[in-house]
Amino acid sequence: MKTKNLPLLILLVCICTGLSRAEVRLPKLVSDGMVLQRNIPLNIWGWADPGEQITLTFRDKTISAVPDQTGKWRITLPAQKAGGPYTMTIAGTNTMTVNDILIGDVWVCSGQSNMELNMERASPLYEREIAESDHPDIRYFVVPKTYDFDGPRSELGGGQWIKPNPKTIRQFSAVAYFFGLELHERYKVPIGLINAALGGSPAEAWISEEALGRQFPEYLKEGQRFKSQELIDSIQGADRRRSGQWYGDLNRKDAGYQTVGTTWADPLIQTRDWSEIQVPGYWADTELGPVNGVVWFRRTFDIDADEAGKAAKLLMGRIVDADSVFVNGVHVGNTTYQYPPRRYVVPEGVLKAGSNTIVVRVVNNSGQGGFVLDKPYQLTVGGQEIDLRGTWRYRLGATMPPLASQTFIRWKPFGLYNAMIAPITNYRIKGVIWYQGESNAGRPGDYAELFETLISDWRTRWDQGNFPFLFVQLANFMEAREQPTPSDWAKLREAQLKTLAVPETGMAVAIDIGEWNDIHPLNKKDLGHRLALAAGKVAYGENKLVASGPTLRSYRRKGNRMILKFKNTGRGLTAGDAQQLGHFAIAGADRQFIWAEARIKGNKVEVWSDKVLVPVAVRYGWADNPEGANLYNQEGLPASPFRTDDWEED
Repeated sequence: MKTKNLPLLILLVCICTGLSRAEVRLPKLVSDGMVLQRNIPLNIWGWADPGEQITLTFRDKTISAVPDQTGKWRITLPAQKAGGPYTMTIAGTNTMTVNDILIGDVWVCSGQSNMELNMERASPLYEREIAESDHPDIRYFVVPKTYDFDGPRSELGGGQWIKPNPKTIRQFSAVAYFFGLELHERYKVPIGLINAALGGSPAEAWISEEALGRQFPEYLKEGQRFKSQELIDSIQGADRRRSGQWYGDLNRKDAGYQTVGTTWADPLIQTRDWSEIQVPGYWADTELGPVNGVVWFRRTFDIDADEAGKAAKLLMGRIVDADSVFVNGVHVGNTTYQYPPRRYVVPEGVLKAGSNTIVVRVVNNSGQGGFVLDKPYQLTVGGQEIDLRGTWRYRLGATMPPLASQTFIRWKPFGLYNAMIAPITNYRIKGVIWYQGESNAGRPGDYAELFETLISDWRTRWDQGNFPFLFVQLANFMEAREQPTPSDWAKLREAQLKTLAVPETGMAVAIDIGEWNDIHPLNKKDLGHRLALAAGKVAYGENKLVASGPTLRSYRRKGNRMILKFKNTGRGLTAGDAQQLGHFAIAGADRQFIWAEARIKGNKVEVWSDKVLVPVAVRYGWADNPEGANLYNQEGLPASPFRTDDWEED
């Protein structure tokens, strides 16, 4: 026998006799560029053949382990001080090397779309910060967005650690980045940010099946329905067919597409018989009324000769629900749902000197369709800026019945926990930042217990004790009301406020940095700062730090006035830039709240109304959008909304 063929023969014999060896495999989190948590014993784990010797070498220390019967192995490294970069080697059947490892603080960043909202989306506010984002000691890992109802997964389907710089920063969660950057600059340690968030997700989707079963049997039952893949396939198939039929019928009926060889996007068609509408605005407010379907909008604008032919930036605010935009008959962009800002580029060669035409085809499948108020509608080309607000012409393309919403299976109970949280609980962390609540705002009654269950569940699963859990209170949103009005958003904020009774928690108030017309406000830098302040006190031991705005400590009645006492007052209470406090309401025994007068006296606030002789309750900032709520401490942090009553009949 020729000996040169011996290795191949041995390999073939091993394969044929079942003696082939599985390669050592590491989880996605244990990879190049990772940040390991400082000052705590560390878990490094992976998979190999049962019984195989695994050897890990890190910083001149070597530790061995043997996989269990399932092939999983875990090695515990002693606590490490902040530093790096380092290299780690894991050897078994094969050898793996993990490079560029830093030791610092690791934060899980979770919740729904406001945690997802990235720097690209927020870029109009932060172009300078994007240009200056080269921070190699900050690392960012995005957990793949998926669900599983069959049980907790042991591994993620993908993901990698990336460093922020002007080329990568736009994909970073904006609030997570600003939070991490402030911590890095303040404490001079590397920061790891693990983003595990999904837009629209309710809290119950992030809690384990076991924890829901103990306290929320109705949520457990709902999640367990989706253990059936047959049910999932049936629902998704029905959704696809219904949606496909609706949009197919819409396109066939759309009068804007009925003329052979042209559409209503053609700049040469006549629009003398089209109606007029003010943009921004909703067509339900016109003679068209609250119809669903497709409506075409059109207007002309003039371009200076010097700017003709140049590329341009086109801002079309926000549009409900979907849009396709044409300039001089050229399609320049489209968006398929209502939430993203419309930022389009008009290519070179499209604009011409003199009159130009813009056409917007808007598809609305339910509710009121049109252009969201108080958003930018303008075109910028060279030195010319054209305001596109004002009178447009419009014409109905097709009327359709409302389209029933799809079933968002990915939001069902415990599915996100299983697929996005369970696989990362071996990884040691400093704490969690959480931005969620909008999807539970319609049913705020159980949120306090639900949220406390989530925090307790995660702390149990990570087995790191009461690690810091910091969260964002709901921002101001929707139209401000002229009179005190019941509010589910206010009730959910109250549930979040109550969660501060849970040990090692902190809250960032956001009622002054939201946007009334956008559930996704762009100001994430101030929010990241407020979360970092909370971290300073809860996670980093800065006990003297003023980390939040005023919160109600106690209250009492004195004559016709209510006297409110606050904590977290810092250097003192203030009405911000205003002369008087706003958004206080008061009620007597009739439980009818009216606006009240309020003034600061030291660390107290007196509240009264001449119309209420014997007050029994006060509310502050109790609204979806508490416009005018302006109680702050002198450190510039807003007070949390509150109420002194617990009346539930509203």
